[in-house]
Amino acid sequence: MRSYVFPGDIDPAIMAIGAKPFLYMRTDAFSQINKESEQILLDLIHCTGGRTIIYTGSGTGAMSAVVENYVTTKKKAIVIDGGSFGHRWFQLCEYYGVPVVHYEVGFAKDIDYEDLERTVAAERPDVFLCQHHETSTGQLFDLGKISAICRKFGISLVVDVISTFLAEPLSMDEYGIDICITSTQKGLNIPPGLSILFFSKNLEGYAWNHKGYYWDFDDNFSNLRRGQTPFSPATILYLQLHARLLQLKAEGGEDKNIAHVRHRALKFREYCRKYGWDVPAEVPSYAITGFQTRDTAERKIFKGLMEKYDTYIMPGGKPGFYRVSHMGLQTDRELEELAERIHEFEP
Repeated sequence: MRSYVFPGDIDPAIMAIGAKPFLYMRTDAFSQINKESEQILLDLIHCTGGRTIIYTGSGTGAMSAVVENYVTTKKKAIVIDGGSFGHRWFQLCEYYGVPVVHYEVGFAKDIDYEDLERTVAAERPDVFLCQHHETSTGQLFDLGKISAICRKFGISLVVDVISTFLAEPLSMDEYGIDICITSTQKGLNIPPGLSILFFSKNLEGYAWNHKGYYWDFDDNFSNLRRGQTPFSPATILYLQLHARLLQLKAEGGEDKNIAHVRHRALKFREYCRKYGWDVPAEVPSYAITGFQTRDTAERKIFKGLMEKYDTYIMPGGKPGFYRVSHMGLQTDRELEELAERIHEFEP
């Protein structure tokens, strides 16, 4: 099987951990693993003096946790809705009754940052929710410009970096981000099942709300001080995460991983040009390539790749629009072969 969906093909040594006996979670050894994982994670995202919470749950669960515990303490939020994942922020705010400014961005379009600043100046939100990369379209948003707007108006910045962590340069310290969200099945390239919240040092001692039992920040922070979780964790995934973080550290950290992802993205986009596939994102992220094919009927490419080649790519929200992840194990030749096979199934 070849996988160009998240998390991509995973290092066999990481996968093998799932077949081995594992530590009991309520031990000092497991606590030490979690404490070490936290420090490496904070170093990778450049969050000096910050904290993490690692949940057994999906990225959407972590987004919900942020709204329950943090966004509900604010008077008004603004959400960048550039696709299905940005829209999820809006839905969560509505669900929890948070007054929200719904700032919509067209499919695969960049933000009009001057218009955004005018909207912020008029609406005066006190928390800003966005994606670094709208994974449903491939569009990368400019955190430098967003950060400048938030700093100018004194707005707390919360960013979903689920598909850019370890795929794009990212520093919480540089951008003044209060909370970041990621999960294990993308840049970390291990199986899905854990989500990770990063907290700036600026939020130390913050008076969180308590609107969700499982996701409660205070309860999780209290347990994580000793390297533990309040409830039973997905122990094997924690061990795989720790092993992957040690691997990244030994390989040179985030810069080397980002360089690999960038190389794969640029290589695959050469084949997009060769076969006449448009990449609609105005500023495409290296995390994925979203591309428009002529397969506008019944996802012939998607089905054909699975049935004939046991290969997976991601369908998109528009007919003929597909996405290929550049995370995980990929060679130049495999990307060339993938493009040839996609072209084979085009009408």
